[in-house]
Amino acid sequence: MGQSSSTEQQLSPELRQVQSLAASTGALPSLEKAFSLLSDPQTKSIPIHSLQKCFDLAFESLESERGPVFKEFPLLFSHLGSTIVDLFFVADKDGVSWIEFLRGYTKCCARTVASALFNNLFRVFSVTCSKAGLPVDVKFELYDDDCKISGSFSPHDIFMLLWICWIFSWDSRISRSNTLKKKGECRLPDVSHLVLSAIESSAENGHELDYWDSVVTELDFQLPAAKIHLWALKTVPHLADCFQQFLHARLCCLTAPEDKSEPSCSSSHESSSSAISETTLLTRGTAWAISRTLRGPIYEEMSKACFASEDEINENLLYRSSVHGKGLNRFWSNIEGYNGPLLLLIAACEEENKTRRWIIGALTQQGFENKELFYGTSGNLKEKNFVYSHLHPTGRVYDAHPKPVGVAFGGSIGNERIFMDEDFGRVTIRHHAVDKTYQHGALFPNQGFLPVEAAVLEVEAWGLGGRTAREIQASYKKREELFTEQRRKVDLKTFANWEDSAEKMMMDMMSNPNTVRQEDR
Repeated sequence: MGQSSSTEQQLSPELRQVQSLAASTGALPSLEKAFSLLSDPQTKSIPIHSLQKCFDLAFESLESERGPVFKEFPLLFSHLGSTIVDLFFVADKDGVSWIEFLRGYTKCCARTVASALFNNLFRVFSVTCSKAGLPVDVKFELYDDDCKISGSFSPHDIFMLLWICWIFSWDSRISRSNTLKKKGECRLPDVSHLVLSAIESSAENGHELDYWDSVVTELDFQLPAAKIHLWALKTVPHLADCFQQFLHARLCCLTAPEDKSEPSCSSSHESSSSAISETTLLTRGTAWAISRTLRGPIYEEMSKACFASEDEINENLLYRSSVHGKGLNRFWSNIEGYNGPLLLLIAACEEENKTRRWIIGALTQQGFENKELFYGTSGNLKEKNFVYSHLHPTGRVYDAHPKPVGVAFGGSIGNERIFMDEDFGRVTIRHHAVDKTYQHGALFPNQGFLPVEAAVLEVEAWGLGGRTAREIQASYKKREELFTEQRRKVDLKTFANWEDSAEKMMMDMMSNPNTVRQEDR
């Protein structure tokens, strides 16, 4: 940076290497600006308290969709900044120098393996809790380029960790949209489904849990930290990206205030009222959890379901059975022509206990097609039986071996992992042993080995292809409507005169065959 050396030739090899690593993230110009705003011109270093303030969180009010927020949770916010600085930024008596500022940034935001990112996230959470007087029983063994985690988390700890990650995501997204305000409120999503997933995956052998009647926030037992680490890598592999995005946004959104006072990037935000209607199957917590498994444009579209306005969300809802009507034909008329990624959600319940409702979902990388075979593509799954969607064939009178009519995912024809009938009245769920396409595991609590039939309560289809996919579908529907209108119209000019037509002659002959007729010449 220009403030710490006058010319490029005077850069030390060490500094040149660190700047090159920071440049590889694409953030070097923003970091130079942030350092110039935060640093003391005389010492050419950032005072520790200034850097800590960049990462502190503060909210006027804090609410949760599930119920009251843990009373100790807000205590973490005032200690977050000091934790981040202590863990990743090395300071001397003057503060954090330019080279240490870059090193701290690259420790958090440079490209690395997912396990290292999770170690950073867990360390930040553990140390922050300890500073707030809420110790977590997790230990870290640090090596030169690795970190081994041991100890355990409680379900309560997992809840707070996920909430912190959601705030990281929300904060970074709001920072990028330049909608920061001085005071605001935060409404945390319901992430209990993720906590239950972590419990099911990480609980010690022999520990049985009643998933239907248990209150997640009141569970009191320990989950091995190493197993939680593996669960996160498998289930929400991009969860640790939240911390990267937060730190990057906080440093790169710095602006010089008009009153020449100390630059600030406080976390007082606009209200985060629920963007998704509370009646839809896709809640903010579910949308955020799914987004933590994605990257690229589809990640951005899914993130809108967490943080965008309700109008922006509704334009992605292609089909909802309670609004558009149940059945494959109604479903098809709303999703036909949409060639982007789709998220299908099915809410169902077993006949034996209708109060136990569960929701399953499937994310496709392409639009639905009317085929008699499975279709779909993916770069990392075992087989190709991803999606099956088949309507009643047209133009056929009899088929000795008719194909199933409905929507299915995984398995094989007649033995699908998930199959929903054409009326959207019943859904059949089979054990993962029949499926070599999708990951193993139960799709709802206490699934068992036998096929389960359940009544469908609601079906939703969400388009994740962005504006381009919506415009293409709109053009497709307009073209189909034009063709339909043209088929309805009959142009009488294309027909010959009725009196001279062969049809009239045949009808006359049939009505009176003995009449003598002479050809007109």
